[in-house]
Amino acid sequence: MRRRVKTARRLVALVAALGLPALLTGEASAQVKENRRLEACREVLEELLGGEERIPRDLLDKAECVAVIPSAKKFALGLGGRLGKGAVVCRRASGAGPWGPPLMISVGGGSLGLQIGGQAADYVFLVMNPKGIDHLVRSQFTLGADAAVAAGPVGRTGEAATDLRLKAEILTYSRTRGLFAGLSLEGTVVKQDKDAN
Repeated sequence: MRRRVKTARRLVALVAALGLPALLTGEASAQVKENRRLEACREVLEELLGGEERIPRDLLDKAECVAVIPSAKKFALGLGGRLGKGAVVCRRASGAGPWGPPLMISVGGGSLGLQIGGQAADYVFLVMNPKGIDHLVRSQFTLGADAAVAAGPVGRTGEAATDLRLKAEILTYSRTRGLFAGLSLEGTVVKQDKDAN
């Protein structure tokens, strides 16, 4: 009887020892994946803040949160869709403080009509007021239905045109293969990526 108990304990210890590195590797692998996602978000934001056609710096300074979705996939064959993963950071202290830790998010949406093709695009959302933040803390919301969105202005001339758009809770930007413009993403569902958080 004691021998069986000892053997069982050794077996449990062996299984635990073999399984532990697999668990640690899985956790480390997930962390590496999320770090890559954050690095891609940082690169997209840096690129879209520079150059002639850029997100106006004064809007970024006024934003309470910034979401970046790098390389979101858009595809269509009659039915169309959009799918991507990224991150959002919000300011602490009611929009006046420094940036807080990132929250992983995902976007998706569909469309119907005569369409065919596929491409990748980078998206940036500037959340401009507390009402927009309220939408972010939900598990999911739809741009245009739950949250008021508008295509964000770009470049130096865009800074003067922002008063009209500041009523929107979220300003949206998109870049596809070197092209960059404000873009309306109404109907896009934004939700927390609970697997990554």
